[in-house]
Amino acid sequence: MPWFEGPLLTVVRREFAAAMRFAEDDTFEVMPKPPAAPCQLYVHVPFCEVLCPFCSFHRVRFNASKSKRYFDALRREIALYHDAGFRFCDVYVGGGTPTVDADELIETLAAVRARSPVRSISVETNPNHLQPELMQRLRDAGVRRLSVGVQSFDDGLLAGMERLEKYGHAEQIRERLAAAKGIFPTLNVDMIFNLPGQTLAMLDHDLDVLQSLGVDQVSFYPLMTAPSARHAMQKSMGLSDARLRHPMYGRILDRMLPAYRAASAWCFSRGEGMFDEYIIEQDDYVGVGSGAFSYVGGAMYSTTFSLQHYCRRVEGGHNGITQRRSLSLKERMRYDFLVRLFGGTLDRAYIERRWGRAFAVRLAPELLAMRLLGATRHDADGIRLTRRGMYCWMLMMAEFFNAVNDVRERMRAHVRQELDAWNEEVRVPLSALGRGAVPGTAD
Repeated sequence: MPWFEGPLLTVVRREFAAAMRFAEDDTFEVMPKPPAAPCQLYVHVPFCEVLCPFCSFHRVRFNASKSKRYFDALRREIALYHDAGFRFCDVYVGGGTPTVDADELIETLAAVRARSPVRSISVETNPNHLQPELMQRLRDAGVRRLSVGVQSFDDGLLAGMERLEKYGHAEQIRERLAAAKGIFPTLNVDMIFNLPGQTLAMLDHDLDVLQSLGVDQVSFYPLMTAPSARHAMQKSMGLSDARLRHPMYGRILDRMLPAYRAASAWCFSRGEGMFDEYIIEQDDYVGVGSGAFSYVGGAMYSTTFSLQHYCRRVEGGHNGITQRRSLSLKERMRYDFLVRLFGGTLDRAYIERRWGRAFAVRLAPELLAMRLLGATRHDADGIRLTRRGMYCWMLMMAEFFNAVNDVRERMRAHVRQELDAWNEEVRVPLSALGRGAVPGTAD
């Protein structure tokens, strides 16, 4: 483990924990002021066929009879933002597994496109949904990037994550990905490294498979879990070895570059201009759906994590927001510093236009520390990450999302009884998933 990793993580964990302190208020009603320019839209679909134990995202079991109400509310909330003056240029649909109900998803995408000048749509899915008819429908609906959650091509690790029986063994996944190439402008594969029990040899095997497939884009995430998910994963797989995180990341860089370019510290693309959901080009983004986050006008917002309360709020003419946290000027600068530089470069022209000289003054300690650490270099055009800086930013972004996961866990704890009751009402037969059936059509 590098000498700087421990002190860096200690600082960022403290800062991010403080930055993500929300106070929920069920009576909270607010519509953020729309920005002048179109911004990014995140749409949260919380439904999954089966719940993976390592996942910290807000999700419940798919229930076709109950999800119809949720999708109706989702489209109503999108209309509410439109009526308030918001317009959206890029759309990212995450979950959950957004493709569990193709009809509802496609109708929701049409609702956005009918109201906004959408230029790109990215949708998450799982390997068992890589079916020709579904992919064709998604492409016709305007999806330009399909992101497939694979995580690993090692059957032992897939079994430990309880994904082997759900989504197919490694060779099946490989065949489905090969068949999906060329259907969308960008086919992204999501992978995880530093899993419990994962060795460098296993990582090399994953890299071998990816290079043989030649997909458009690969996102290699470090393991990021909330406390309850870490406990569940520990019982089935054991603990991950933090000492392997740095050599594994170095191996990923060595193997992915230069055939791929680093679109961010953990996303690698073959072409230019490919969508990376963690790089926000606009200053603002809006999240719709239960458990979604927004960042608008220097404030962070979260919608309710109760699906029932979310539907009731939207049906009553309100958006789903129940929490807000206004960021101080320095916190907003830090957020820009973190998110913008995650893509490799923070343009000097952007800094001067948005913050002026105050940026260098207020963030002087952070800027100096990163230069002394060898994480950044400064030139006439802006600030750039070095190879060491890419590792630092990967760690910092991972800790930022760990802080978000902690918020999700606390908010879900408030509605645990509701979520548990929902999850007990439906269990998709694993035999149906093994046939690659779309949930809702299984026997």
